[in-house]
Amino acid sequence: MAEENKKAAEAKAEKAEETVVAEEAVATEETTEEVKEEAPKAEKAAPKKSAPKKKAAPKAEEVEEDEESEEEVDLTPEQETEFDWDAYESGTIKKGAQYDELAQMYEDTLGSSVEHQVVNGKVVNITDRDAIIDIASKSEGVVSLNEFRYNPDLKVGDDVEVLVDKQEDKYGQLVLSHRKARSIKAWDRVNEAYDNEEVVNGYVKCRTKGGMIVDVFGLEAFLPGSQIDVKPIRDYDAYVDKTMEFKIVKINQEFKNVVVSHKALIEADLEEQKRKIISQLEKGQVLEGIVKNITSYGVFIDLGGVDGLVHITDLSWSRINHPSEVVELDQKLNVVILDFDEAKTRIQLGIKQLEAHPWDALSEELNVGDKVKGKVVVLADYGAFVEVQPGVEGLIHVSEMSWSTHLRSAQDFVKVGDEVEAIILTLDREDRKMSLGMKQLTPDPWADIQTKYPSGSQHKGVVRNFTNFGVFVELEEGIDGLIHISDLSWTKKIKHPSEFTSIGAELEVKVLEVDVENRRLSLGHKQVQENPWDNYSAVFTVGSVHEGKVVDVFDKGANVMFETFGVEGFCPGRHTAKEDGSSIKAGETLDFKVIEFSKDARRIVVSHTQLHKEVAGGAEDVPADDAGASKGRPAKKAAQSVEKTTLGDLDALAKLKKDMEDSE
Repeated sequence: MAEENKKAAEAKAEKAEETVVAEEAVATEETTEEVKEEAPKAEKAAPKKSAPKKKAAPKAEEVEEDEESEEEVDLTPEQETEFDWDAYESGTIKKGAQYDELAQMYEDTLGSSVEHQVVNGKVVNITDRDAIIDIASKSEGVVSLNEFRYNPDLKVGDDVEVLVDKQEDKYGQLVLSHRKARSIKAWDRVNEAYDNEEVVNGYVKCRTKGGMIVDVFGLEAFLPGSQIDVKPIRDYDAYVDKTMEFKIVKINQEFKNVVVSHKALIEADLEEQKRKIISQLEKGQVLEGIVKNITSYGVFIDLGGVDGLVHITDLSWSRINHPSEVVELDQKLNVVILDFDEAKTRIQLGIKQLEAHPWDALSEELNVGDKVKGKVVVLADYGAFVEVQPGVEGLIHVSEMSWSTHLRSAQDFVKVGDEVEAIILTLDREDRKMSLGMKQLTPDPWADIQTKYPSGSQHKGVVRNFTNFGVFVELEEGIDGLIHISDLSWTKKIKHPSEFTSIGAELEVKVLEVDVENRRLSLGHKQVQENPWDNYSAVFTVGSVHEGKVVDVFDKGANVMFETFGVEGFCPGRHTAKEDGSSIKAGETLDFKVIEFSKDARRIVVSHTQLHKEVAGGAEDVPADDAGASKGRPAKKAAQSVEKTTLGDLDALAKLKKDMEDSE
């Protein structure tokens, strides 16, 4: 029995040694004897750092004694004679209170694992590059100072949060990260600071489009450029690598975006300061300010905590295109308060009001009819504004730039920056208005129009413009006349002047009428030549036959050109039939018989059909626009004559037939 107990004790000792070695690989190592000797100390604190030691295997006698004592306490009398090793190995055997006490004493010597957890640590040392952090483990951890850039005031003794990356690496070192710990808890901190409207510290990392990137609690937040300061920022790079105070103004929970503002921290103080300053303002008060910002519509002036706007029209009495022509950034100047809104904290300022109005200094000797010189400052379609002296402008209307009645744009005469001379036409000192004229510097061409262009005289002119009813021809600068569309040609039928001439073309004209009072000239182009219809009456007699070319065929008939005489005739539709029954076609040259001629209406009606047979109807088929409106039209008479002759012939034949029947 003693031999069996001895072997069992040795086997248990070997198993206990294997268990201890396995536990050394996971946590701290202590021998069983050290646990017994130093258990009271282990209850107070774990040791800092010690080299791992192998526990000595318990002696066989000691194990045997423990086994026997255990058996004496827990085993029944029936089991004292034989130990149930199978039950022991399966764990079903009961263990005594002494065993549980020893196991608890052993566990107390082992530190709990905190790997991948965020714990609090204390800064015990700071080097040039790292901070040494104590988390009450076997050893201290080393964290790079780069992870504390947001906190340049870090010092020994500060409590910081760190994440235990590894409780022990391959070199036995503790691996910690402050940045990861901040990232894990940063979102909760950001939301808490936003809800409580707390002021947070942030490190400006870099510049980005529209603003800056700020490190807040380890998260990257966006700082818009407009939220850096109340004043416009000109150099964003000056804020990089700086630690500043911010207020969290917006959070996007879905995308984890954070927007911060430094401007919001000082706006409240500035708002109160603005109200205090505005309450002391008075209209007409002159203050000194600094140009803070320049825009296209005006200038913002810093009055010492409150901004005012000088509109571009209040910068100078003279006309300017941009405020930068008058002021520059950071310039100190005096301004006068024109108006202010205490409720909206808006202040309207002026600079030109510090000087007398230029119109007040305008010479009393300047009167209507005087000649002045000035510079063109603004151009419009209707005219040009000329500055005759600083702050005093006059308008030259486009109609006062030339004697020509054919109005053009002011850009055709002058351009911005030109020095011009003009005559004062009107002068209103009370309303501060002045109208000028340039054409008055040259003689009025209509003054001696009757002498230069009497009725019946012939001249050459240039086509300037078309209308549906005629052509405007310029005889000289300021003298235009109208040629009515009916006075362009004796022979051609013109629907629009562009069919006859073109703009810029030179035409010979004859003055038909002069209206000096209304400055109008009536001109004619066809009157330069003799009226060919005086000769046509002898050539195109009714019944005469002439060769003509068909130039156009339409529903009501065809137009025929008699090229020998340069005149067109009209052939009604029922007179276009050929001898073979077909109709005439455009481009054919055929003989035509004149069935009507009107000198007054300048109309010739012809027929091709009547060359081989009589046709009822004739001139009545002439279109309305060609027929004219004269009474007793010859064409109608001719048609009636033809129609009567034809009916008379039929009556004679009918009578002859009846006589023959009676004789039978």
